Amino acid sequence: MAQIHHFEYGALTPTVSYILSVLGSLLGLTSAVRLRSSKTRGERFWWLTLAAVAIGATAIWSMHFVAMLGFDVEGTPIRYDIGLTVASALIALVSVGVGLAIALLGRTASKGRILIGGVLAGLGVAAMHYCGMAAMELRGEIHYAGREVGLSIAIAVIAATVALYLAITVTKPIAIFISALVMGIAVNGMHFTGMLAMSVTGEPNTFGSVEGATAAGLLVPVGAAVVFAIIGMGYALVSAPTEEDREAIAYLAQRMEDRLANPQPPVQQAQFGGPPASQQPQGRAGRSTLGDASWTYRDRS
Repeated sequence: MAQIHHFEYGALTPTVSYILSVLGSLLGLTSAVRLRSSKTRGERFWWLTLAAVAIGATAIWSMHFVAMLGFDVEGTPIRYDIGLTVASALIALVSVGVGLAIALLGRTASKGRILIGGVLAGLGVAAMHYCGMAAMELRGEIHYAGREVGLSIAIAVIAATVALYLAITVTKPIAIFISALVMGIAVNGMHFTGMLAMSVTGEPNTFGSVEGATAAGLLVPVGAAVVFAIIGMGYALVSAPTEEDREAIAYLAQRMEDRLANPQPPVQQAQFGGPPASQQPQGRAGRSTLGDASWTYRDRS
């Protein structure tokens, strides 16, 4: 049996993977809050997509990919099948999106919908993990221990159910942040439990090349995609109007309508800073103190 190292680079890869899972969970939960306050179908679809990308692609799949960078088997190079790697990302994205849609798009919060969505999303996350593991190419045969596999699936289902519950209930920033920390622990716990189920047997020292892409070769495109996704989601959250913004806009619009419906009478302004003509003192025979329009400079004498 070949020797397996899960932390080839020490604490670097688990630390980065945990940060990614927390950041993705934070963005996903914030998007879920916006989804619940959305008024139109288009807005709901937009925030549902962002939440699925944040949780499924960033918090779960990118965390899985970064953690795999620290995985090593003695005596054999490790390569990755690109097709299965992409498929694992799509599985995570779609399964989380379906779970969120089931739990969040109902008229009222329902424990049954949360449970169904959590089971589907959790099974999808587990499928993503083992699809990503199946993408590995190395010299030897990969085996899995049934007990650890079952435990990892159970953790995935429980974590997904809790994530959906949090997506429906949390609203305050501090609660969202604490929930993201908890979700990060659950996601990483599921991943490394599944990795502990793996063992490699055979002849890892056999000569010959291993087909597939290296982890380092995939790091640049995957890293660039994750960075742009995080920046894009952050910009979308910052630029989108909140419920308070909508209330302020509606208030100003109502004030403008009221003013147009009930215009105020114009205020008569005095010429040259004096009182209105109607209030000026009158001279003899009803003439003003300045006389009539025929008054000239010579009249001063």
